[in-house]
Amino acid sequence: MAGSTSSGCIYTGVGGWTYEPWRDNFYPKGLPHARELDYAGQHLTAIEINGTYYGTQKRETWQKWAAAVPEGFVFTAKASRFCTNRKVLADGADSIAKFLGQGIAELGPKLGPILWQFMGTKRFERDDFARFLDLLPAEQEGVRLRHAIEPRHESFVCAEFVELARDRGCAVVFADHAEYPMIADLTAPFVYARLQQSRADEPTGYDAAELDRWAGIARAWAAGKAPEGLAYAAPATDGAKARDVFLFFIAGAKERNPAAAQALIAKVQDA
Repeated sequence: MAGSTSSGCIYTGVGGWTYEPWRDNFYPKGLPHARELDYAGQHLTAIEINGTYYGTQKRETWQKWAAAVPEGFVFTAKASRFCTNRKVLADGADSIAKFLGQGIAELGPKLGPILWQFMGTKRFERDDFARFLDLLPAEQEGVRLRHAIEPRHESFVCAEFVELARDRGCAVVFADHAEYPMIADLTAPFVYARLQQSRADEPTGYDAAELDRWAGIARAWAAGKAPEGLAYAAPATDGAKARDVFLFFIAGAKERNPAAAQALIAKVQDA
């Protein structure tokens, strides 16, 4: 079950569910590979689907994924690179329609935000970016869509970008990364965070003190607050509004990420 607070829910997980080292330290020995998603669904509260960045899935595959996890579990999905890796973003309407039309709506209530990730060389150009955001629909086949934007160039660290995302109701992804910009501004009715600095020498990826800090930050986000100690690019808006939080341990020492997610889930639930 997602970590519930007095406000929003906190969904915590990892990127994908198929990774060979996890068969040594997350999945039980001998667990059939076909049951790995089922197991992950019982021990995490969310998964970010990364394979959708590289290729299209069959509609039946989305139906199978939805059936494999319990009620209350949420998938997020990384949008196709053909939507975001282009010189003129506003020219991507056909690619966006193809990505969203492949069957993603089959997840129904188990569909979380769509992650639109941009390459580190992509600079912020307001007019083109505004036209891109205008291409993102509010629903697909009757299923509500939420959109999270992950820029990786320093030019996005500006009030103009934050205000544009806020105007369109899109979340700016908070990335805990050594090189990519960290933008913690609250711009949507939800928060999307990707923690990417897990370490191999730490069994839970992040140590206990770090996990306590992230649990506190996640609870603050869920309560609609802007946590202290994070980097902001624009003035905060007035009023705290409860928000669902989607937090993923991604990259870094990937073999440690399931343990990190489970440890954070426990800390949030024990609060």
